[in-house]
Amino acid sequence: MSLKEKIITDLTAAMKARDAEKTSALRMVKAAIMVREKEKEQGASVSDEEATKILQSLVKQRRDSIEQYEKAGRAELAEKEKTELAVIETYLPQAASAEEIERAVAEAIAETGASSPKDMGAVMKAVMPKLAGKNADGRAVSEAVKAKLSG
Repeated sequence: MSLKEKIITDLTAAMKARDAEKTSALRMVKAAIMVREKEKEQGASVSDEEATKILQSLVKQRRDSIEQYEKAGRAELAEKEKTELAVIETYLPQAASAEEIERAVAEAIAETGASSPKDMGAVMKAVMPKLAGKNADGRAVSEAVKAKLSG
């Protein structure tokens, strides 16, 4: 079963169970996938890899929204975004641990010969493919690279 099929199946189950929060989040995910399919050639379906990228994008949007809502003192909106985030993350691969990120950053720095924060772009380009399929948070990776190159 593809990721898209699993999301549609789970959406149907959530609707039958009258789980409004999960239904809302899954409808939003399904809509994002359908928009991507419409952008592609006619009749083309999204691959699991493309669906995962869409989900990662939605996760990033939710995290940014949560941060903005909390700064603005809108706790109820932040909670709604956190609920959606939790639903979306269930469809992503296991997140990379801090140790995995640290190890990948160290390898990338050794490969690129980076020595200062100026080399951060090159290191990030080398690190992200190492963490592909691990659902690594870009912000956490960026902070790890900064910390290694600064100190």
